[in-house]
Amino acid sequence: MQHKKPISIIIGLLALSLIILMLIGIGIGAVWIPPAEVLSLINGHLNGSSSSYSGQMQSHDIIIWSIRFPRVLLGAMVGVCLSVAGAIFQGLFRNPMADPYVIGVSSGAALGAVAAILLLGSLGLKYSYSIPAFAFVCAVLTILLVYSLARTGGKVPVMTLLLAGIAVNSFLSALQSLAMFYSGDQMHQVVFWLLGGFSSRGWEYIWMFMPYAVIGTAIAFLYTRELNGMLIGEEQAQHLGIDVERVKVMLLIAAALLIGASVSVSGLIGFVGLIIPHVVRLIIGPDHRVLLPMVALTGAVFMVGADIIARTVIAPEELPVGVVTALIGGPFFIYLLRGQKSSLYK
Repeated sequence: MQHKKPISIIIGLLALSLIILMLIGIGIGAVWIPPAEVLSLINGHLNGSSSSYSGQMQSHDIIIWSIRFPRVLLGAMVGVCLSVAGAIFQGLFRNPMADPYVIGVSSGAALGAVAAILLLGSLGLKYSYSIPAFAFVCAVLTILLVYSLARTGGKVPVMTLLLAGIAVNSFLSALQSLAMFYSGDQMHQVVFWLLGGFSSRGWEYIWMFMPYAVIGTAIAFLYTRELNGMLIGEEQAQHLGIDVERVKVMLLIAAALLIGASVSVSGLIGFVGLIIPHVVRLIIGPDHRVLLPMVALTGAVFMVGADIIARTVIAPEELPVGVVTALIGGPFFIYLLRGQKSSLYK
């Protein structure tokens, strides 16, 4: 009960930060649009008065509603999904270094997405709505492979998880490179997509992304109590009446949905699922009933901020968002690895 007030304050600050960053992200660009005008134009679409715009207001409305707003909204939702997926992995494996990118699951989803782009594209078929399905299937297969390789004696030690993730990641990266070698005219599209980002992402990407993201997030939030139980170990969780195997399957499906959906619309954006859950857990503790909502909100703030940095740091050119998150996440991963040295071989 003592923590409710501080947590409510943190949630309020995060929500305010997200709103401010989204307004900045929507307004920033070759044409700067002030936050008040951004709010007015979005409100005009919501109440149906946007058809009356003319001149500069009409051009600003097109820029915001067709280009910038869906991009920023998609960035926030991808931040939510990657962060929640990271929290699932860290809670399920009881391992602070379990991250979709580090252990190869994002690469598995990326390979599925690349396969969809190349295979269906070569057949002349529309592949946009098939990408999440391909990414989801490959993410599930990758999770199962890494988990089975890393599991020793009913546990998933840090060292075996990292080694299994590195090995699987390397193999999947080699398959991606092979696919790119034979991609022909689609090479630039695949490379641009793999770098990770939200450039030219319109409303169709949000509708493609939404079903997978909503289902995956809903499953994760339904199993917060079970995730808390898993923190004390699988045997102890069973004594508490938790169906451990069923919980693992459901949570791995949720994580695969979240990762597959995110990778399918944004490409490879790493380390979000590593940084956000770890930092939030240090601040508020390991209770997933509070942790997951906080992680989701913090992930949205982080991703919108990273996208703003990617768009402005070398303006008018644009960095891939995956580069920005890697520059932040790489040193953070090294810091975590140094902190885990004493327990790596246990």
